[in-house]
Amino acid sequence: MNLRMHRREWLALSAAGAAAWMTRPAWAVVAAQAEDPLVSFTGPQANPYWNNVGPYVTYPQKAPLLRLTDRPIQLETPRYYFRTALTPNEAFYVRYHLPDIPNAIDLKQWRLMLSGNFKKPLELSFDQLQREFHPVTLAAVNQCSGNSRSRFQPRVPGGQWGNGAMGCAEWTGVRLRDVLDRAGIAPGTVQIQFEGLDHGPGPQGKGSHRFLKSWELHEAILNESIIAYAMNGQPLPMLNGFPVRLVMPGKFATYWTKHLTHIRALTEPDTNFWMKPAYQVPDTPGGNTTPEALKEGKVKMVPIGHVNMPVRSFIVDPDDSVAVMRGHPMVVRGIAFSGMGGIRKVEVSTDDGQTWKPARLGRDLGRHAFREFQFVWTPTLAGLQTIAVRATDSTGHTQPDAGVWNPGGYLWNKIERQQVLVLSA
Repeated sequence: MNLRMHRREWLALSAAGAAAWMTRPAWAVVAAQAEDPLVSFTGPQANPYWNNVGPYVTYPQKAPLLRLTDRPIQLETPRYYFRTALTPNEAFYVRYHLPDIPNAIDLKQWRLMLSGNFKKPLELSFDQLQREFHPVTLAAVNQCSGNSRSRFQPRVPGGQWGNGAMGCAEWTGVRLRDVLDRAGIAPGTVQIQFEGLDHGPGPQGKGSHRFLKSWELHEAILNESIIAYAMNGQPLPMLNGFPVRLVMPGKFATYWTKHLTHIRALTEPDTNFWMKPAYQVPDTPGGNTTPEALKEGKVKMVPIGHVNMPVRSFIVDPDDSVAVMRGHPMVVRGIAFSGMGGIRKVEVSTDDGQTWKPARLGRDLGRHAFREFQFVWTPTLAGLQTIAVRATDSTGHTQPDAGVWNPGGYLWNKIERQQVLVLSA
């Protein structure tokens, strides 16, 4: 699939997007619902909330999304947008770490700069990226490391996301490796560092005002990543990283640098705040530990980039808003994915996990994408019934029926359940 556009067409689309973005101040937020007080607890026991409990808000180029915070901007995708494998651009979640983000970028002036220990430091224009490198397209899930953090017990600090801090898109761009090879990595390089245009006050005294992420030179992900300039066949929305962002399939979104502008070849390991201590997970199976072990200093921590996203699946329909009828067939549908391999199997239980039956898998967009599933269920009992879903990936990993705990609130992939009210005819 070749989504390459002529420069004139691209500039026209980009200008239209920029015009929409600048019709209101960068931080303007319009509530689409009254901000009535809501129950704050969203833990894993009998959790009634699929999403976070924030209000719907609108931002330029975005449909109404659920606000977690406004400085930095964090917006969650509502449940109903996950009925299909590809998430619409306007509904794609937003997660920034720092408050100062661009609200307009002049493509004539913008450059992607490669500096540091490269043989031939480069400055590439947007036009050069499109003209001088072979375009590639892949479908991949972008998921915040803290997706579903509100399920953790004991609770941990950080954004209390529901399940909607994720999305899947077809990303078009150029291979990162092709760009690195153009510059030529010089001997003595130990890491490749990435930086975007977002900046501003982070945690005080941590030197965290720039969001910097790095990879060891030998990491395979550098050969699999792309520098994306298109998302579902359109320019990236400003809030999702316009004009280009990193796409690192299988890895958590903290490494998918938005508004990518600097790539540096480092001769010393990167020790900035966003590599350590931020975004660290226990070096244990599943990234699991206990508050007691952590307090005793027994837990070795490593960057979350050391692991791929665990296998997950989600029930999208039915939700708890509509009752169903006993004896009448209905369709249970949702999506599944894994950062460790394509989805091989999805199973549904209609008796709270006592027995499982295979669901029918939908279209295969590739091993890094959402996979749709459907299961026809004819309820035979009236009253509250609990359905559950679990997925297995191509490497044999299956979702557990127990929650994980770590201090960052990462790697949650417990089996999801949904209560449904069944009425007698």
